[in-house]
Amino acid sequence: MQAKGKVIKYGDNIDTDIIIPARYLNIMDRRELASHCMEDLDADFSKKVESGDVIVAGSNFGCGSSREHAPQVIKDSGISCVIAESFARIFFRNAINIGLPIVECPEAAKAIACGDEVEINFDTGEIKDITLNKSFRAQPFPEFLQNMINAGGLINYINKEI
Repeated sequence: MQAKGKVIKYGDNIDTDIIIPARYLNIMDRRELASHCMEDLDADFSKKVESGDVIVAGSNFGCGSSREHAPQVIKDSGISCVIAESFARIFFRNAINIGLPIVECPEAAKAIACGDEVEINFDTGEIKDITLNKSFRAQPFPEFLQNMINAGGLINYINKEI
């Protein structure tokens, strides 16, 4: 499995209130909710994101509350993967649970620039910055987590296995 897209880059400590402000959590339509993703940090995010794009961020991405809306709106906005120096643990687990691929790779997160085109191979952990013609190595997910992400998240994986 792999992802390929253009990079939208953010810094450190992007918390769940930045990813999806609490004032929108009463919206039930997932597309409409996703249209508010990152809007307090990047008002044009929903206009510029294209299906397959990749978020690259600094350390502690997804800190704050444990709301599972945060990885869900990222996925629903069209983002195919998030690469960061590090993730908040609850965000990490929520992302896996909903089938959003995330990759920790400090070297890649620091070197990759906004607008670069990247390709991520989830089987090998290789991250290629096509724009820079440079590769980085991240730890690939274990097979069972890859299967969970491929299934679209924990619930779909369990339903498939039962």
